[in-house]
Amino acid sequence: MRSASSTQPRRGLAAVATWTAVLCVAVGVPVAQTEDHVNSVVDKLSRGERVFGVSTYDLSLENARALARADIDYVYVDMEHGAMDFAALQTFLLGMTDKAAVHQSGSLRQRVTPLARFAPYGREQTQWAVKQALDLGLMGIIFPAIDTADQALNAVRAMRYPQRQGSPYIEPQGQRGSGPAAAVWFWGLSTSEYVRHADLWPLNPVGDLVAIMMIESAEGLRNVNAIAAVPGVAGFYIGPSDLSNSLGVARDAPEVEEAIETIVSACQTHDIACGITASAADMGRRTEQGFRMLGAGRDGGGLPASAEAALRAGRATREVR
Repeated sequence: MRSASSTQPRRGLAAVATWTAVLCVAVGVPVAQTEDHVNSVVDKLSRGERVFGVSTYDLSLENARALARADIDYVYVDMEHGAMDFAALQTFLLGMTDKAAVHQSGSLRQRVTPLARFAPYGREQTQWAVKQALDLGLMGIIFPAIDTADQALNAVRAMRYPQRQGSPYIEPQGQRGSGPAAAVWFWGLSTSEYVRHADLWPLNPVGDLVAIMMIESAEGLRNVNAIAAVPGVAGFYIGPSDLSNSLGVARDAPEVEEAIETIVSACQTHDIACGITASAADMGRRTEQGFRMLGAGRDGGGLPASAEAALRAGRATREVR
């Protein structure tokens, strides 16, 4: 994946982590390594791995607990076609907090990364929804119907805090207001550490938030390279059904697959992740195409057999290179 910096800052962070660990071990104090990525999707994508997940409408505490221990890398809450219910989202994130897994791993990294897809389209104002969701602790947002580079830029700016003077990652200027008390609790960091990590990857190599743009229209297809070039965009997620509707053809028409190939090519050119939902039968073909973020369908209070089958097919091709 592309990075906005050289490896020098990473070496500095590693040195801090090493000395902190040595000091804490010497005095018998446990330490959580926050220099590594807290977001497991970012951690895996940055190491060249594919990630697999599911979407959900079910924001119950019970479903969150089940998904937190499922063999997936991410779950995205579908608030585009489901309710925009932030109180329920907060309950869901509470259920995703698996303290036993934190204890066993010795790391604050979430085993399953929580993302959400929102109802407002790219052409609509989303800052209010982005701010509320991130303040609850979400680690990434999927923005539907992004048609232009300006829309992608607005999404990126909504997810970022304004940067300190002297930061090498000033642009794009952030618009997010400060109020992350619930997010700090969910991530398990101090406020200052949260703010340091709550930036967009790969724009900021220390960042643990991801901004995913959905390309699902003829206009988005025409502008795909300009959208991919927006700093702060971590990847695309393709919506084939809406894309086919926008193109005026059937879902299985050859024009749709040609459009998908065009989007994948743009992702590869700009070194960002490309995502799509795939069945077990399609998983191998999609991984060969270059997809690095693969959805296995929708859960329904636990993973259905079709999702389990797709995940098994995907795990066989987890390593990208």
